[in-house]
Amino acid sequence: MSEVGDSSSNIVDSRKHMDLLFSKAKDKILDAEDITVFTHTDCDGITAGSILSSIFDKLEIDHSVNFVDINEVENLTTDTDLTIISDLGAGQNVSNICDNSNKSVIVLDHHPPIRKLGTKLKGNLIEINPNYYGLDGSYTISGGGLSYLLAKSFHFYDLSWMGILSAVGDMQNSMTGRLRGLNTEILNDGKEVGCVDYTNDLLLYGRHTRPLFVALSYFGDIHLPLTNNRNECVYFLENLGIPVKNDLGSVRYLCDLSMDEKSKLFGELLKMMTREVPDRYVKYIPKLISGETYEFTFEEDYTPFKDASEYSTVINACGRNNNYELGMDVIKGHRAQRHVELEALVKEHKQYLAQSLTKIQENNSVEIMDNIQYFNGDDVKVSVVGTIAGMLLNNYDWQKPIVGYTHIDSDTPGYKVSLRCSRLLGYDGVHYGNLVRDISQKCGGSGGGHSVACGAYIPEDNIDQFLELLNNSVNFN
Repeated sequence: MSEVGDSSSNIVDSRKHMDLLFSKAKDKILDAEDITVFTHTDCDGITAGSILSSIFDKLEIDHSVNFVDINEVENLTTDTDLTIISDLGAGQNVSNICDNSNKSVIVLDHHPPIRKLGTKLKGNLIEINPNYYGLDGSYTISGGGLSYLLAKSFHFYDLSWMGILSAVGDMQNSMTGRLRGLNTEILNDGKEVGCVDYTNDLLLYGRHTRPLFVALSYFGDIHLPLTNNRNECVYFLENLGIPVKNDLGSVRYLCDLSMDEKSKLFGELLKMMTREVPDRYVKYIPKLISGETYEFTFEEDYTPFKDASEYSTVINACGRNNNYELGMDVIKGHRAQRHVELEALVKEHKQYLAQSLTKIQENNSVEIMDNIQYFNGDDVKVSVVGTIAGMLLNNYDWQKPIVGYTHIDSDTPGYKVSLRCSRLLGYDGVHYGNLVRDISQKCGGSGGGHSVACGAYIPEDNIDQFLELLNNSVNFN
């Protein structure tokens, strides 16, 4: 599958060079008696750490996995034979850890790098990053995907499903509805060993866990007549001849629908959404309604672990509640031992999100500017302000990005800012991650991320400046 700028020949040539680096990394691992892993705290980072830990378990190498935020990278130290930094490190100065490491450092990251390919640092640095080869790391491969390619050099193909979990958790399929680039290699590996299935389906979240009429009420980031109206969704489905319950009286899920029923639903959603958007977006609507979905064959139906998108939500819940080890245990197959703890965490996480959302709406906290909308989420935990912003989208003006910010306690007072917008706005050609990065730097902060989901850290006195600059930089007229 080729993309503009990421041609098939380019990917083949890039993989050859990356394989040379993976081979060097493999030799370093086999020579090491103990290894330290530093990885990010989101789904991609937790999964990347899980893959690396699984590799070392199989090789019976002593190791530790540590979960760190981006701002901690430059001060990391270790005294083990080998240090691996996954899903971060590319955009940070790692000379400190290279200077203080006992032997070698490997950086496996898909974010834009600040060093040139082949940069030499004390401590023998090996840095593997798709961006060095003109491959966009925002959709070509995730941090966990790179960790899987390292596992692949040991022929551990059974870990390929984790690479898919990472990619979906990192929203690498969000703009086109399917995985692309090097992700397709991982997908093919998963299919070949029988741990991953993929098919074209409706993109309603909760294919295995939400009753169909409930999933429909949450569908999309555009406000529809069905949005947050379950009774209307039941009526809508019944009019299409799609029963909301089966013959035994149990509610039906999206995974229970026949192809004919899904076709009917697709057609009606297409008509409904087309009526709600400006003409320039109409051609993109089908991508919002259907696309590739990914399932793990070894998981049970009607559980949040069957579908990659739902599974990633569980891992994100662990990360956003600072229980990274629980997320890693779940991925590594130790779920039974921690089932009660996991269930309680996910339940509490959902309750917190619902309460925060209700509070913001009841207090009319969302302020509307000419080109953006924003809310002060000072009562919202830093780890979930982006999630809340995304949940608010279809309750307000989907044609404007929504920004949430909340105060962070640190030596330097400031705000954590998160931006979310409809995927349709991404088709306007604005990469909000790049825009937020540039504006945050003008405000004395830092930021970046995906085209439709990104964030920044802004000094306390400059939040108004940030909002004003962002508002002035966004114009759809």
